[in-house]
Amino acid sequence: MSGPIGEIWVYLAASPLLGLTVTLLAYQLAHALYRKSSQHPLANPVLIAVAILGTLLGLTGTAYETYFAGAQFVHFLLGPATVALAVPLYLQFRRVRKLLLPISAGLLAGSATAVVSAVAIARLLGADSATQASLAPKSVTTPIAMGIAEKIGGLPSLTAVLVICTGVFGAIVGERLFSAIRVHDPAIRGFAMGVAAHGIGTARAFQINEQSGAFAALAMGLNGLLTAALLPLLADFLLK
Repeated sequence: MSGPIGEIWVYLAASPLLGLTVTLLAYQLAHALYRKSSQHPLANPVLIAVAILGTLLGLTGTAYETYFAGAQFVHFLLGPATVALAVPLYLQFRRVRKLLLPISAGLLAGSATAVVSAVAIARLLGADSATQASLAPKSVTTPIAMGIAEKIGGLPSLTAVLVICTGVFGAIVGERLFSAIRVHDPAIRGFAMGVAAHGIGTARAFQINEQSGAFAALAMGLNGLLTAALLPLLADFLLK
């Protein structure tokens, strides 16, 4: 950028709060578009906000590190937000206890399918071992997935992109898929979204109803724990 607009941007970029402000404005705009579309899955606010921010950073030539210096407060809030998911989960505790056996079976099946299918498809398409390792934890929430990828020989930055793509895709197609296969129980829908599409899928589940959101939050946490515990142990076998 050059000229007066470029000078103004350089001045604003010196403020550490610029990244935070731009992030909030981008999400507000994305959410407004989402509401105007009658909450159509294709108008997912996370997807639109990421596109807006990516375009803006590209046009202004702003390094991600510079942007993150101001936007990291949003990243910090992910911790308290995740802990707060325990509240709706507590309200559904009686049903969670009744469904303990199906939940355990669904968790094992969903977690294994997510990892094995990703690695198998990548291998069939000729991906190298580093790419396969980056894909393996794609259905786990980003911070955990990046840590797993680094430990098993993957590329954490690539994993972060793949995790976001997985979450957005799950949030877009999840409800239509459940309707197509005639799965109507909100608990089952939510749990499947949490296992397959982690945090973004969980956010989408909460937009549908609180019960779906609570079970999605449970699935997201359990899948992250299970994958982090077992995938590094099985990586040598899976990524031969």
